[in-house]
Amino acid sequence: MTTADVIPELTAEVTAAAHPATTPCRCPTTTLADRPDTTVLRHAEAVAKAHAPGTDPAALALRLATAAHLPGVFLAPLTPVPATVLGTRPVTLWPYGRPVDPDARAAAPWEAAATLLARLHRSPPLPGTPPMRGPAKAADATARLRRALAAAPGHPAAAPVLRAWSGLPAWARAEAPMPGGRTLCHGDLHLGQLVRHPAPDGPWRLIDVDDLGVGVPAWDLARPASWYACGLLPPDEWARFLAAYRAAGGPAVPEDGDPWPALDVPARALTVQTAARYLAKALAAARALDEVEQSLIDACARMAPE
Repeated sequence: MTTADVIPELTAEVTAAAHPATTPCRCPTTTLADRPDTTVLRHAEAVAKAHAPGTDPAALALRLATAAHLPGVFLAPLTPVPATVLGTRPVTLWPYGRPVDPDARAAAPWEAAATLLARLHRSPPLPGTPPMRGPAKAADATARLRRALAAAPGHPAAAPVLRAWSGLPAWARAEAPMPGGRTLCHGDLHLGQLVRHPAPDGPWRLIDVDDLGVGVPAWDLARPASWYACGLLPPDEWARFLAAYRAAGGPAVPEDGDPWPALDVPARALTVQTAARYLAKALAAARALDEVEQSLIDACARMAPE
């Protein structure tokens, strides 16, 4: 199933969501994301997302209901249940929100992200909410790296990544239940998961419910923690994020003192996940690692020395 297969039906879905009346329009439909597992289209002020093939429709419906139940945290969906395209592929419909500007680093909304996370972590999950998918995504990234190595074996960067992966506890590799694991979590938090709605200057809201579920809340802090530990996020930005999360009563770390006992395992897991994903892409393109990618490999080597 390719993007070309999905786009005609997805275009019809997003056009109908943007214009409930039957009057024809001349608004363009634009592609916001186009990956093998996800296609996202915008038409006027509506957005349609075709989720990955094989997505559990019941779990997605619960995740969608959670977003609708927490309008002060998540962008609220336009419809309460997923639609489908091509008969089986789930589709969710959303209002358009303005994303974070990647070129305006000084204006990165770290405080807003942290405050929204704290609110999410303090919210009770709906009955039947599935597990947060963060560890499963880390396992998927490592599996992709192993497949890439099968086609191009012997890359020297692979060994430290796989050693660091093997050094993680079973729950962080999605091989055992998460400890505690009843806190409502986003599962894949980064600045690309925030939008302003109404655009362009409304309040920030979280988006992307694919990995939402119950689990270990420190996982949601792990990506910025990982980038800070690898030297890729300036200390002042990490400090702003952590201080805002604590000020909002977030339960993932202690109110004061050293946060790293809580963050260590998730941060290591996110470092391995990101390194595995970048290395797999570099192998597929038969290219050398760039400076950022190498810094993640080096961090994996520090986790699991020879």
